[in-house]
Amino acid sequence: MRSTDKTTEAARVMSICNACRYCEGHCAVFQAMELRLEFNSDTLDYLANLCHNCGACYHNCQYAPPHEFQLNVPAAMAELRQENYGVYAWPGFMGKLFANNGLWVSFLSIVVITLFLCGTAILTWDDFFSAHENAFYGVISHDVLAAMFGAVGGFVLLALLVSIVKFWRTMNLPSPFRLDYPRVMQGIKDALSLKYLDGGNGQGCSYPSETPSMARRWFHQMTFWGFMLCFAATSSATVLHYGFDLPAPYRYLSLPKLFGILGGLGLTVGPAGLLILKARADAAPKGKTNKGMDVSFLVLLFLTSLTGLCLMFVRDTQYVGVMLSIHLGVVMTLFLSMPYGKFVHGFYRLIALIVFAVEKNDHKQVVGVCPDKKAA
Repeated sequence: MRSTDKTTEAARVMSICNACRYCEGHCAVFQAMELRLEFNSDTLDYLANLCHNCGACYHNCQYAPPHEFQLNVPAAMAELRQENYGVYAWPGFMGKLFANNGLWVSFLSIVVITLFLCGTAILTWDDFFSAHENAFYGVISHDVLAAMFGAVGGFVLLALLVSIVKFWRTMNLPSPFRLDYPRVMQGIKDALSLKYLDGGNGQGCSYPSETPSMARRWFHQMTFWGFMLCFAATSSATVLHYGFDLPAPYRYLSLPKLFGILGGLGLTVGPAGLLILKARADAAPKGKTNKGMDVSFLVLLFLTSLTGLCLMFVRDTQYVGVMLSIHLGVVMTLFLSMPYGKFVHGFYRLIALIVFAVEKNDHKQVVGVCPDKKAA
């Protein structure tokens, strides 16, 4: 257990909310809160990752500023999430990167993109500004790209896996072979549907203003499914390359291209919409120290998609070398920042929603048994 300024503030906020319970219908945070009398750091980490920062409780709270209690649940949870991301990070010393996240990601992107531009220019020399028969593979070979991103991807997967396991154990979940899978599926469904971005009333978040809106939920969905379609594009291209000896570039009606174009559009519109909403949103419920982390992640997703689409259009021109270098630099920055940026929130939130689905079901079973016990 740890005790910090952020856990102390979150515990104070939850204690007052647990006495009030006016917001119990808003989201899973308050339903899970009501099952507890005390709030230690592990419990608060769980509640913080259940919070979707929709803002509904803040705008409906009678104790929000300027009241003397100064209750701000979304901000307290957002601040605590940033802290516990660092606590569960692997290696442990890398958890410090969650502080000033936007700054180091910006610096990393400049360095990596510059290295790709300079490295590619040196390796190709006079051919850097030339069209190539094999499009981008004429600039950097498939084997070099596979080795480079395979090595980085291996480290990223390991870092993510270790941090996820650490959070899993903190939540006291059993091994994957002993899980209550109907409850697991309910948690997955709630995560994929972004159930708790409806503000508790089906009208949406109080975001970017106090008026409920579904815009944030829609842009989140576009971002997530855009990312998954881009992943499907890469996966299908890998199958075609190694399974059927059909290397890139592919035609526009091929699976990698169709997945990539649709995913690229979603991953352009989604992050752009979220960035616009974030710029217009009330600053109070968002927290003070985590803004750079959110923005840098959305910008990286947007640039990954935008440069990928641009590369597709210039692949047969003399600009393929420049655009490939920029695109690879952005993608590499995204890869390197995944275990130490906003990307991890998806895994922690999924685990928290699974825990909530399990304990909610267990609570219903206990409540259902009580009358029989009294009757007996």
